[in-house]
Amino acid sequence: MDKKSALAALAALGQDTRLEVFRLLVRAGEAGLRAGTIAAELDAIQNTMSAHLKVLDQAGLVRAEREGRVIRYTVEMTGFRDLLAYLMEDCCGGAPELCQPVIQAVTCKC
Repeated sequence: MDKKSALAALAALGQDTRLEVFRLLVRAGEAGLRAGTIAAELDAIQNTMSAHLKVLDQAGLVRAEREGRVIRYTVEMTGFRDLLAYLMEDCCGGAPELCQPVIQAVTCKC
């Protein structure tokens, strides 16, 4: 991941509703959620939610898949892992073993 992509991802997550959407999709796992379900869960207006989902999609943090007339969103774990890797690539002043607890905490089989 480059600096521009990292800034886009951080900006996307730096807004309250988008952070809640991302966390909701992380909890939903591989099944993801339909856009209408996300809006209902977070008590948001659907067209406003669509704008938030578009920002997260453009930042590479969620993936949209059309199912007929609806769109299902899932978290894009590769994009999230790339962001974490970018943020931690120079960590621990040359002692990467110090970062192991953090790496283990964010590593999952998803």
